[in-house]
Amino acid sequence: MSRALRCTALVLMASACVNERPANAQQPTSAITPAVAQSHSLDTSRRTAIVDATSRVAPAVVSVRAITRQQAPTSSFDAFFFGQREQTAQSFGTGFIIRSDGIILTNQHVVAGSEQLTITLADGTDVEGRVLGEDPLTDIAVVKVERGDLPVVTIGESSGLMIGEWAVALGNPYSFLLGNTEPTVTAGVISATGRNILPRGGQAGRYYDMIQTDAAINPGNSGGPLVNALGEVIGVSSSIFSNTGESVGVGFAIPIERAMRVAEELIRNGSVRRAWVGLEVAGADRMGDWKSAGGVPVVQVIPDGPAAGAGLAPGDVLLEANGKRLRNYLDWEAVLIDLHVGDVVEVVARRQGRDLARRIAPVDLPTVTAERIRLRGLDLVTLTPGVRAELGSRAEAGAALLRVPPETARLTGLRDGDVIVRLDYVSARREVQVPIRSATDFANVLDRIGSGERFRLWYERNGQYSYLTLTN
Repeated sequence: MSRALRCTALVLMASACVNERPANAQQPTSAITPAVAQSHSLDTSRRTAIVDATSRVAPAVVSVRAITRQQAPTSSFDAFFFGQREQTAQSFGTGFIIRSDGIILTNQHVVAGSEQLTITLADGTDVEGRVLGEDPLTDIAVVKVERGDLPVVTIGESSGLMIGEWAVALGNPYSFLLGNTEPTVTAGVISATGRNILPRGGQAGRYYDMIQTDAAINPGNSGGPLVNALGEVIGVSSSIFSNTGESVGVGFAIPIERAMRVAEELIRNGSVRRAWVGLEVAGADRMGDWKSAGGVPVVQVIPDGPAAGAGLAPGDVLLEANGKRLRNYLDWEAVLIDLHVGDVVEVVARRQGRDLARRIAPVDLPTVTAERIRLRGLDLVTLTPGVRAELGSRAEAGAALLRVPPETARLTGLRDGDVIVRLDYVSARREVQVPIRSATDFANVLDRIGSGERFRLWYERNGQYSYLTLTN
């Protein structure tokens, strides 16, 4: 068989045979050119921007499996005779690698309360993970796996997003039901930016200035990357609005700038050092005030706080903050959530018909700088004017509960943010009522109460006062 005929018969070897062809051999044309051209055209038309974006990001997308311990549902009979029983439960989410030495970004609610984390890499390898830090307020967590030379995502920007541009969500919905480790890809557009979402019952995270997309985000997608057509991560998929829990075309993602800033602080410090400006604005219960005022009315300025130092006063109306128009209190909260100590807030406020420019220099949260103690698993802080404003308490003095362990909360009904204001106990056959004005007061009074003795603990919650009868 001649070289020319061999090239005609073996189309896939055509390029190699060209080099073997003598100078006087005829060019094979109609037998192979249309097929090769059609295959090349098909490949080109199928390889869209979404395909390219996915191929860039997918190797760095991981599945997160969290094992938690929960109270098992029991009947009243079983609970009385055998006590509460515990059971393990597992949940699934997504994450993506931001550093090649095994640093993974995900949602805080994906890893919350986990006793064991299993990270499944893109190649199917299961690796044990540990939480480096988590921030419930922004719903961001950082996980570490002991692996090196891992693929990483390319970080983009969310600030310049265009409504209607492509958005691609990668994640692991229903990963426990699927047989392989490839991430699921859904595509849509950027539906809106700057969305502020009201917290729902029991929701710790605050979702402000969010990216809205119609790319399907289903259970298990939480913590996965939302990317643009260039394959750059622009957000962290975090929540869906649906009565069924399934995607209905309204999904939200945390802007990547916020997520990365929180992640860097968690990697460095294990927690987020938040800033405080020392003022309160009209909240959700005063919606009419925003519209009539044309901005966000200031209802309280804490003495000696940053806002007071900047010259702001109750009755001022905040119009802008760091160049952002303020239409309601959620717009103001969206500015606050991204503040860190050392930042500056440039505000424009209206006072008696005049617009004033003010510069606020935030400081550490009052709960960080006030007197704090840990006592029997409780994290308490003395109630100062700043702490009162931060927690929204109405008590004049007391010991505020910053953190109540889950078991203590279940047994007593106490919650984070409750303020202990008084302790009653019996001494020498008479009742003693002791006002609590600081965290140290609470510790000292408990020391006076004998082991096994009962006492009454009074506390304030949302302006209401209640008491518990407990045993020391």
